[in-house]
Amino acid sequence: MRPNRTNLSVPGHVKKMHSNALICKADVVMLDLEDSVPTNKKHEALKMVIQSLRDLNWGTKTVTVRINAPDTPFAYKEIIEIIENAGERLDAIVVPKINHPGDIHFISRLLDGVEMGCHFKKKIKIEASIETAKGLEAVSEIAKASSRMKTLVFGVADYSDSIGARLVSLSGHGENEEEIYPGHRWHYPLSKIVAAAKANDLLAIDAPFGNFKDMQGLKRSAALASALGYDGKWVIHPDQIESVNKIFTPSPKEIERAKSIQDAVKKAGNIGRGAVAIDGKMMDQATLRLAKKILDQAAHLGLV
Repeated sequence: MRPNRTNLSVPGHVKKMHSNALICKADVVMLDLEDSVPTNKKHEALKMVIQSLRDLNWGTKTVTVRINAPDTPFAYKEIIEIIENAGERLDAIVVPKINHPGDIHFISRLLDGVEMGCHFKKKIKIEASIETAKGLEAVSEIAKASSRMKTLVFGVADYSDSIGARLVSLSGHGENEEEIYPGHRWHYPLSKIVAAAKANDLLAIDAPFGNFKDMQGLKRSAALASALGYDGKWVIHPDQIESVNKIFTPSPKEIERAKSIQDAVKKAGNIGRGAVAIDGKMMDQATLRLAKKILDQAAHLGLV
């Protein structure tokens, strides 16, 4: 699986941004048909997205499209037209405001039919955005609703609205939060989503950080998501990409420490010991698994 540290959201109706996304350092480019596109531009955006999927040379970059929510008059047509006209270049459909596993069943069945009609050999994956209280309550069932499921995404802004939370920042995530809540307001949904994702071998992607000029706030937000087990984060501006990529990439120091732990624990096992002290800290098989995860990620990124 290719890296998913940064997912750059690109408005579907702004063609110039599609071309600019080709040369950015984001792991994933998401062409957006939903919130960034005004209602009167939906049809135009759909045509532009299809044209960009077909005409631009995306190389090895992962490309997804965020359609409109399943309960809108746009979603079904977007799926059909995108897959029929440019499905071979698409890696996944991002589906917003998933409230129930039935939403995934609908999307998956529709994809089945369109793919059969187009004689596709590959299956388009689904990335489900959890943006409501209903969606969060059903997240475990949503995660296992289809073999097409690839990713769970936290949509913090609409989730805030669904629970009646106060808006104190541009994204509702990380900025000025300490003024109204002493802890982290979104720790519960973040933890619940990542647990559901990992229990079903899915990726977990964090919500975007709205203030693209606040790099320190962005780094704090990304570091928290990484610490909780998230694989990456949506970004809404190219200036955010480098910082987020760095946070979701093992540092040289982390890689060397993981190698040391791996070697020491294996040597201890060879002489019949289950644990070993490194720098005054006990390391055992659980620590070895954590070290292996870091080394696997580093190998995946070509760092070892």
